[in-house]
Amino acid sequence: MDMDFNWDEYLEELGATAAPHTSFKHVEISLQSSFQPGMKLEVANKSCPDTYWVATIITTCGQLLLLRYCGYGDDRKADFWCDVMAAELHPVGWCTQNNKRLQPPEAIKEKHSDWTEFLIKELTGSRTAPANLLEGPLRGKNTVDLIVSGCVLEIRDASEPCVYWAARVLRNVGGRLCLSYVGLDDPAHCIWIFYLDTRLRPLGWTKENQLSVEPPKELRDLRSAVEWSEALEKATSEAMKNPLPLEVFKDHADLHKHSFTTGMKLEMVTPGEPFHICPVSVTKAYNEYFFQVTVDDLTPEATPCSVVCHADSPGILPVQWCLKNGVGLEKPRGCQSGDFDWADYLKYSGTEAAPEACFPNASVSRGFCKDTWLEAVNPLNPAELCVARITQVKGRLLWLRLEGLSKPLSECIVDVESMDIFPVGWCEANGYPLTAIKKTICQSQKKIAVCVCLLCLIASVNGKYCCSHIFVNHRCFSGPYLNKGRIAELPQTVGPGKCTLVLKEVLTMLINSAYKPGRVLRELQMVENPKWNCLEETLKAKYKGKSYRASVRIVRLAEQVSEFCRSVCVRLQCCPNLFGPTLISDHCPENCSTHTKTKYTYHYGKRRRVGRPSLGDTVQDGDSAKSSRCKKKRKTIFVQKKRRSSVAAYNGESPQDSDYFYDVDDIDDSVSEEGSSSETHEEAHHHSYLHVSRRGRPRRSVTQRRITHPGTSEHPPLRRTTRSHSYTHNQPTRHTHTKTNHIEEEEGRLVLERNPLEWSVSDVVDFITSTDCASLAKIFQEQDIDGQALLLLTLPTVQECMDLKLGPAIKLCHQIERVKVAFYSQYAN
Repeated sequence: MDMDFNWDEYLEELGATAAPHTSFKHVEISLQSSFQPGMKLEVANKSCPDTYWVATIITTCGQLLLLRYCGYGDDRKADFWCDVMAAELHPVGWCTQNNKRLQPPEAIKEKHSDWTEFLIKELTGSRTAPANLLEGPLRGKNTVDLIVSGCVLEIRDASEPCVYWAARVLRNVGGRLCLSYVGLDDPAHCIWIFYLDTRLRPLGWTKENQLSVEPPKELRDLRSAVEWSEALEKATSEAMKNPLPLEVFKDHADLHKHSFTTGMKLEMVTPGEPFHICPVSVTKAYNEYFFQVTVDDLTPEATPCSVVCHADSPGILPVQWCLKNGVGLEKPRGCQSGDFDWADYLKYSGTEAAPEACFPNASVSRGFCKDTWLEAVNPLNPAELCVARITQVKGRLLWLRLEGLSKPLSECIVDVESMDIFPVGWCEANGYPLTAIKKTICQSQKKIAVCVCLLCLIASVNGKYCCSHIFVNHRCFSGPYLNKGRIAELPQTVGPGKCTLVLKEVLTMLINSAYKPGRVLRELQMVENPKWNCLEETLKAKYKGKSYRASVRIVRLAEQVSEFCRSVCVRLQCCPNLFGPTLISDHCPENCSTHTKTKYTYHYGKRRRVGRPSLGDTVQDGDSAKSSRCKKKRKTIFVQKKRRSSVAAYNGESPQDSDYFYDVDDIDDSVSEEGSSSETHEEAHHHSYLHVSRRGRPRRSVTQRRITHPGTSEHPPLRRTTRSHSYTHNQPTRHTHTKTNHIEEEEGRLVLERNPLEWSVSDVVDFITSTDCASLAKIFQEQDIDGQALLLLTLPTVQECMDLKLGPAIKLCHQIERVKVAFYSQYAN
């Protein structure tokens, strides 16, 4: 596979989607476990050491089995899971062969008087788990993994349905087998076929069913009859020593009886060259399962093009299917009429159309949609898999455009049940080369880190453009924009290599480690120094399903790398040593370990305290311009729901009347061109503060929006009713671990002894630990959330930044709302 090609990035560039994995039935089957519900096996008895009992497989999940001891019937209370690779599991009969004791569990010991008779009845007619799946090298493997190189099976002749020959497996790629006919090792005659194809049978199946064993008709003359016979005998004797497990064929579809008779007409995707649909005729009915169709050709020198079909063969269609679906029908060669008409053609040939009942469901699309992408076999070169796009979906047929071929092909037509199409990523998952688009729109970012060493060698002539290692110092303060947990997952070093490439890789990693990547991308746009020798690079960010791009100026000279890294850190309000050419081992010279998300920041190398103004502060005259700009970049979110508790009881309001208001800063979600370069650092980071409105309703608002001028009135803000619950009188009192932050329950609500705006990270952790969300306290510690940050948390923020599911997030927000309500009541005035 072309290392430059990346499916995710390619689909993102096109704004396209992949065909759903569930649409590929054959691939879904190939991923299933070899064990089937209902199978019996012997397992160690938990209640009595050194004894065993028979158990039934209830369900499977990968290599995990849910078992139930025989004798429990439909009672599920004693069901238990075990790992095939770790548990002591054996095939039925193992205890007898190894003189081990079979004994029922104590809980059901008295249920039957004669357990021997019970087991005989239980095991009669049942399926037992194969020994090779429980013991030996095949233990715990999926069905498709049982087919290994060298296995021998039988394959049906393509033109004679009652003739089979042995074939050896050369390669197994996720169930797609490369086979070589026994007695013929020429690679030119290898076959690619999926293991679920009905042409494949276990070795010996043909003899059991009294069918012919002969080499393929078109290859018989390549060897003498004696050579073919000797090769078959040798291969069979070798294969019997290590036979292919019969479980491989357990998922093969059963053939259905057909209703076709000789002379019937139908439409079919052209055999061998699936680029058209043409009229064909049934020329022979072999038996109740197989029939032969031949492409209609009216020319005198016509050479018959025939193929063997069965009732469910892909690509066979009733007469008039193309007309009904708006698809062009290729008229027969030699047909003189200008426009092909089935009625005239049937009358001319004196034949009849095959009834609709003869065909498989012609409307099944299996969830495939137009303009989705997949991987498909090149019909002219079965060993090649290509990037493909679905251009049309008509009934059960797909039109595919194969990309990246050296010689372009017409759109090929495949059935939705075809085993020559695969989901996006199938080749990569199975280590098989994919013929990708040669001129890819995107380039994998991952490749940059791998190639920087080579680029460094290329640029060695101009050493001033190469930098050494850039270190990511995981212990340094990550600031308010970067997720500390994601920073910890980054590699410790990147480089050496060309400065722009190494720094671009580092900046991309920082963007992907952000709470809101779009905001970090916007901040990086503002990192600039007129003295630098820079090169503009395009960086990307994804957030909430949206993609953002921005041009960022990156230094080219090695001597400017250190200053550039420090400036980026300053811009992101993190420790100046978070990344750069200096490795910080234990102690950072900036003493950044004491900093929290909201209390400290860095501005051009000087530490300064930031945070929301104290309550009651007003904006200076010089800040009025900032206020107007901030107003343009803010939006008010309105959600109103019925209240289910008495949070507002402290101010005498009814639950329905007690609402609270808040504004949400939306500039994080976009990288806008207008104003992005002119807005100063301080303007982009004004913190909101909390206060109580005149009616006692809690509201969060920026300081600037408190400004009113004579003769103007403040617009009433939009409302949102809180969804949090307050504690009832019956709930137990909880206390934090610190005396300075003592919390009590009073009349069903929380009472705080300290203003939460003054809480440190450890105070917040102590509070969370004292609630029923104690398991989440570690997250608050890792993300340096202090009291000020705690009061700003909302349900969407909690879900996104802490990666919590809805249930735990709501539970946590309930506790946060209790603190907010107590703050509004006790300290906001």
